[in-house]
Amino acid sequence: MAEDNNQNAGAGAGNQPAGEQEKPKLQFAVQRIYVKDISFEAPNSPAVFQQPFKPKVNLDLNTSSQQVQEGLFEVVVKVTAQVNHSEEGTTSSLAEIQQAGLFKISGIEGEQLDHTLGAFCPNVLFPYARECIDNLVNRGGFPPLMLAPVNFEAIYAQRKKRQAEQQGAQTTQ
Repeated sequence: MAEDNNQNAGAGAGNQPAGEQEKPKLQFAVQRIYVKDISFEAPNSPAVFQQPFKPKVNLDLNTSSQQVQEGLFEVVVKVTAQVNHSEEGTTSSLAEIQQAGLFKISGIEGEQLDHTLGAFCPNVLFPYARECIDNLVNRGGFPPLMLAPVNFEAIYAQRKKRQAEQQGAQTTQ
């Protein structure tokens, strides 16, 4: 449906004065959200169920993106949640998911595209990953694990700052 509208929008381009170029239309659409990889382990069960549950959660978060074809990008949010017994350090559960999405993006380039893929798209995907982690842990027989929302804007800004610092250090050498 969106493709039909875009094709019709281009039909009036012939009315444009010569020498003026039409700016590419800004387009952002979620094509599909899916689980790319999923894993759950409860390596010390059933013994962990017989001990008082005092969880300590270690969370690891990573994002990546790649262009699949012209104007189509895959973004992946990888979340690893390891729950340990705080006293012994025994692993109660380990849940890992790669939540992915296909995004149709056009009319955005350079730094704006990088920002969209590094911050905006992960913000769209994270609630799905969060729900999946909670569901996995709960189905493993453990209490729900509701992860706090993540500020991907701040993570993106930190990554850019680190990259700038690394480039600055390389140019001074």
